[in-house]
Amino acid sequence: MVQASALPLTLDAFLQLPETQPASEYIHHQATQKPMPQGEHSLLQVALCKAIDHVGEPQRIAKAFSELRCVFGGVAIIPDVSVFRWPRIPRTPSGRIANRFESQPDWAIEILSPDQAQTRPLEKLLHCAEQGTELGWLVDPEAESILTLSSESQIKLYRGSEPLPVLSGLSLELSADDVFGWLCLPE
Repeated sequence: MVQASALPLTLDAFLQLPETQPASEYIHHQATQKPMPQGEHSLLQVALCKAIDHVGEPQRIAKAFSELRCVFGGVAIIPDVSVFRWPRIPRTPSGRIANRFESQPDWAIEILSPDQAQTRPLEKLLHCAEQGTELGWLVDPEAESILTLSSESQIKLYRGSEPLPVLSGLSLELSADDVFGWLCLPE
């Protein structure tokens, strides 16, 4: 990760900064750029959003967002996938979706990039849990494992065909095998 600012910074000052590519996040009074997504990361991010939306949107249970800035609890983070329960999706007075999301996601998913340490993504998921996020996933494509974090800060590692926990109320059945199976594209 590239440091965008080495000096202490306020959240308000961070939110006034121009956007960067890749996007920057604000944690511990510093702006830090996210790693640039690569092939596996990008495919998993899109596939997770599609799978969640496939079961969450028709009944207006939940909606998945890719690379959505969430400002809450003194940080501005951009989980790879943020899932919000339908009634919690911010809307404008006219009913359109709001551009600013100033609350924690109900389910936050981070996908490790090659050579990325687990510390920063796990720190973001722990902050989410402390602020009321129901579920966090840390997806590690290299290890083909998914570390889950509940709102009670209980951590569990999943591999293989064991069913993964998902946001309550969603009829979504996934295992680590299913998720990493998406990486094998048909010829």
